[in-house]
Order: sequence, then structure tokens, then C-alpha cells
Amino acid sequence: MSIKQLSIFLENRLGRLNDVISTLGKNKINIRALSLVDKADYGILRLIVNDRIKALKVLKDNNFSVNETEVIAVEVEDKPGGLAKVLGFLVKDRISIEYIYTFVEKVNKKAIVVFKTEDIKKAEKILRKNKFKLLKENDIKKL
Repeated sequence: MSIKQLSIFLENRLGRLNDVISTLGKNKINIRALSLVDKADYGILRLIVNDRIKALKVLKDNNFSVNETEVIAVEVEDKPGGLAKVLGFLVKDRISIEYIYTFVEKVNKKAIVVFKTEDIKKAEKILRKNKFKLLKENDIKKL
């Protein structure tokens, strides 16, 4: 039940982030979640969008270096300790988090958190067993 994020390699130069965001906007692709990691010479922009297949094609057609990565999007209670509850189950079963970021909006009054873990399938199994709702690609299209 994992979803796929887009990871875009960006040269660290003025306007490059805007180039990606503008390209997606012009093509009516809506960003639902994002994360930007900055290094000295480059950045990695991670996105969850409403139409991943279209976005992948548009970005490649516009010469952006982009690939797909499996991640988990999970509903988390939007209250103190909500995220800790999710993380606690993963830690208990020795699942390491590689990175984490959130959606720009809530769903069903809950925050949506995106995880990349060392073992996606095991993490999904643990979260489902503990009654957490995992989002699917169709759920994201509806946002």
C-alpha cells in the first residue's frame, strides 16, 4: 500500500526550484506534500503530487532529473503525541526512518506524514496491524 514520491535532483542555483514548481503549475499538477534537502552544490526535492504519472512525464520532457521512490503516507492524530505513537510502533519493531515530511493539508482532521524507511513492506504491515490508515495513490488524487 505504499505510494510513490517524485525525487528531483536540482542544481543549487537561483531559480531552479521555481523552474520545477512553475512547470508543474503550468501543467495543472497540484503538490500535496514536499521536502527539499539542500547540499552545497545541489538539492533534492521530494514531492507527492495529485497526478504522479503526468508529473513524471512533464518533468522528464522538460529535462529535469527525476525518479520515483516508494514511501508510506499515514494518517496521524493531529495532537501532541500523535506522531510519537506511530514512531513508537516502528521503533519497537526496529524500523529505522530514513526521512520524514508532512502533507500541506489535513485529511479527516488528521495530519498526513510521509515516511521513507529501510523496509517499506515491514513498516506497512506494522502500521496496518496497529490500525493506522495508510493512503493509496487514489486517495492522493482525490485531495
